[in-house]
Amino acid sequence: MVAQQPSGPAPARKPPGTRSLGKALLWPAASVGLGALLIFNSFDTNAEGEPQAGSVVTAPSVASEPGNGIRSADPALPRSEPERIRIPEIAVDAPFTPLTLNKTGQLNAPPPNHKNLAGWFEGGATPGERGTSVVAGHVDTRTGPAVFLNLSSLKQGSTVEIAREDGVVATFEVDSVETFNKDDFPDDRVYADAPTAQLRLITCGGDYDRKAKDYEDNVVVFAHLASTRLG
Repeated sequence: MVAQQPSGPAPARKPPGTRSLGKALLWPAASVGLGALLIFNSFDTNAEGEPQAGSVVTAPSVASEPGNGIRSADPALPRSEPERIRIPEIAVDAPFTPLTLNKTGQLNAPPPNHKNLAGWFEGGATPGERGTSVVAGHVDTRTGPAVFLNLSSLKQGSTVEIAREDGVVATFEVDSVETFNKDDFPDDRVYADAPTAQLRLITCGGDYDRKAKDYEDNVVVFAHLASTRLG
C-alpha cells in the first residue's frame, strides 16, 4: 500500500463519518486535475487470507508542497491508458486493470485472487499525464504473496516503467519510499494535485493486526516522470 501549493481549488472536506485516507488500505482514488471529489474503497487481508471491505473515504484535491519530488521542467504526456508496469529491481512485471467507482461511490478493487495484477484509477491522471496518477496493488492475497510484496524495498533513484497503450514507455524515478501509520496518514502529501507528471504506488505494510484484520501501515512510493521512449 506523497506537498506544495500550486493554484487550484481549495481542499475538499471529508463528509461526516469518513476516516482518514490512511485508514483506507489499498485502493486510493486521487482527486486530480479539476479537483473533483473522488471516493475509494479499501481492501485488506484477514488472518485466513480473505479480502475484507474497508470504509469509504474521500481524497481531497490539494496543492503540493516542497520536498515532494515535483519539478517544473518534468516532461508530460497526453492521456493514454497504462498496459503494464515493470519494476525489475523487485521482479514486478504485471498487467493493469482499470479501477472504477461502483454505484455506492466505492472504488472497485482488482480481482482478489489475481496476485500479479496492478490497478490504476482511471478517473484520474494516466501514468505519464500531467497530474498525480495513482496505482495500487495487493501485498498479498488469499493465494499468497502478490504484486507489490516488495514495494517497500525500493529506494530513491529506483525506476518504474509503465508501458502505455500509445506505445510509449514512461519511466518514473523514485523520489522517496515512505511508510505511514494509518492513524496518522498524510492525505494531502499522497494525493496532492500536481502540476507535473507524478506517480504514487501504494500498498499495505507494517505488522498485521489480527484483531482489526488489517495491516497497520501504508507503504507509499513517490515518483516523478523522468523520461519517455517508444516501447
